[in-house]
Amino acid sequence: MSKKIKNKGVIVFLLGLLSAIGPFSIDMYLPGFEYIASDLNTTIDKVQLSLTSFFVGIAVGQMIYGPLLDRFGRRIPLMTGLFIYIAASIVLAYIQSVESLIFYRFVQALGSCSGMVAARAFVRDYFPPQETAKIFSMLMLVIGVSPVLAPTFGGYVTHYFGWNAIFIALALLIFLVLVGVFFFLPEKRGADITMSLRPRAIISNFLRVGKVPQFYIYASAGAFSASGLYAYLSGSPFVMMELYGVNERQYGWIFGLIAAGMVIASQVNNVVLNRFSSERVARTAASIQALVGLTMITLSLFDWMTLPILIALIFSYMSCQGFVFPNASALSLNPFTKSAGSASALLGFIQMTIGAFASFLTSFLHNHTEKPMIVVMAVCTCVSCFLIMFLGRKIKTTAG
Repeated sequence: MSKKIKNKGVIVFLLGLLSAIGPFSIDMYLPGFEYIASDLNTTIDKVQLSLTSFFVGIAVGQMIYGPLLDRFGRRIPLMTGLFIYIAASIVLAYIQSVESLIFYRFVQALGSCSGMVAARAFVRDYFPPQETAKIFSMLMLVIGVSPVLAPTFGGYVTHYFGWNAIFIALALLIFLVLVGVFFFLPEKRGADITMSLRPRAIISNFLRVGKVPQFYIYASAGAFSASGLYAYLSGSPFVMMELYGVNERQYGWIFGLIAAGMVIASQVNNVVLNRFSSERVARTAASIQALVGLTMITLSLFDWMTLPILIALIFSYMSCQGFVFPNASALSLNPFTKSAGSASALLGFIQMTIGAFASFLTSFLHNHTEKPMIVVMAVCTCVSCFLIMFLGRKIKTTAG
């Protein structure tokens, strides 16, 4: 660490908060789906499209912020994005139609993704390649608090103050994050005036990043693994609350319990990395996750699924995610130094594009059963497993 980085713990915590803006923005409003649908005179499956639009916004926005972070440094684009997020959140508290909800969630996502891209780029700025997998695991500890606390908090806020108050609370929370960034997150790399913002140069830079085998294999593998989570986020409100009859507060506790598996696993990953390589850990976890996905499909097809079994299997699925995601992310970014912002943006774009499609597909296949959610989750993890187990073995990993 450079002498300019005086407090590693504070830096990692702030990076974790920035990474968690997107997940927290998703998790906190899930328990309010029924209330939102009722107040806006629409259906839950249409409200779910606001989740899809959020994923699309993050995917598109990251491709914008990546070049900006490389050209102007990290702080100015980051803080601009946080301002956009706060403004969109305030507007969302007063919307009157589901169409407005879908649109302004897209705008809100454009702001939130600045934190996600900047956090990954800061990791590559601050820490050497051999430490990045452990740092990503530490970030997941902060990110993992989101699904533990956000749905529960969102459930109580919705119950006592109404769903509109969720977006006011989000605006206040991100304002505090913005203050933390301003005072405690120093610029490490600075602006690079040699980076062109002309469309042809930007596209050329993205293409150079995308042609690196280590990047596209592990970025895609991590994206498909994470997309199982997005399918779960999209489908679980209906499955849990309507199909299995839990209320919004119970849903929040179940959601938090499942997320705890991912949090715990991400910290165990730090210990495991002291003995095994990121590649080996990712291969093992992806294999187990695929097995869990296939088990869910089998039980669902034979109508053997019950709520306790479903919770246990999704808990196991998310626990594997705590191993796959930080290692795949680190492996995909390690080859880059100068273009870390663009690599981070392209990584996020791949993750969110596939995630948005998984979310959309879960809603599109909606048939009043848990099968669409389960099938999408299982397919995503099987593709991830194939990429890591078969294609990942054929390349020699490198560090920047």
